[in-house]
Amino acid sequence: MTTEPLNRPGARWCAAAAAVLAISASTAACTSPDTDELQVWVSFAPLEYITERVAGPEVHVDNLTAPGADPHSQELSPARVAELGAADLVVYVSGLQPSTDEAIDQTEPAHVVDTLDAAIADVPGAAEPPDPSRDPHFWLDPIRLGLATQQVADALAEIDPDGAAEYQQRAGILIADLEQLDGDFDTALAPCAGATLVTSHEAFGYLAARYDLRQEGISGIDPEVEPSPARLRDVAAIVEETGVRTIYFETAANPAVAEALAADLGVETDVLDPMERPSDPDYLTVMRTNLAALERGLVCG
Repeated sequence: MTTEPLNRPGARWCAAAAAVLAISASTAACTSPDTDELQVWVSFAPLEYITERVAGPEVHVDNLTAPGADPHSQELSPARVAELGAADLVVYVSGLQPSTDEAIDQTEPAHVVDTLDAAIADVPGAAEPPDPSRDPHFWLDPIRLGLATQQVADALAEIDPDGAAEYQQRAGILIADLEQLDGDFDTALAPCAGATLVTSHEAFGYLAARYDLRQEGISGIDPEVEPSPARLRDVAAIVEETGVRTIYFETAANPAVAEALAADLGVETDVLDPMERPSDPDYLTVMRTNLAALERGLVCG
């Protein structure tokens, strides 16, 4: 199969890629014991999306987090831990899911991609990102997700050299899609530079850093923690001082606090999806839905 060389990523991605740490992997292919397919495990939905697109139909990709489940509270059975250890590749982000971190430490799979490298990389054009140990949602920055995409492609190419060209080709197509998405966000949100983004919890720090927004979370990073009366007063003051007209709550989270605060202040509510438990399996679709919500609700010049 003839493919166009794929050392031509977009300018912003190319500048950032050098900052991603090299992936250590052996060149010997490893296959599942009962099939010729490579077996890849991923830790949650956004990583499943990029891995399936890069891997293609010849690779079996499974998600450690069940559909609709909260990845933060995920627990792994002994059988699942054993499967993880036998996998050809595991794709995860360290620090997000303690049970996955522990299983990888215990079983030492042959090949591992830790996409934390994409979360901490120096990405030109973005403000200083949040601390990923506090806010790990790096995938809400499409350029950073492009870096993770390349990590996955490079790992698969080392495991399966015969399929390397196809993995890299598919990664190039996905990275181009992510760059287009980033450009659409840039264009739409440029008039909103500096706008205050009030969310029910602080899951959107990477998105805010990428598109020059100021995030204010009602409940901090943990959506299960009830905000204090003092924090509610602080957020109310921010809304009134900045002219915020929309308070955002997340899919799969209880909207009661955000809706009550919005009603008290006479502003609207809308929904953003942090994609831990995405409303749609297609990342690009969910992100464009998020963009439409931001365009509707932010105060822009």
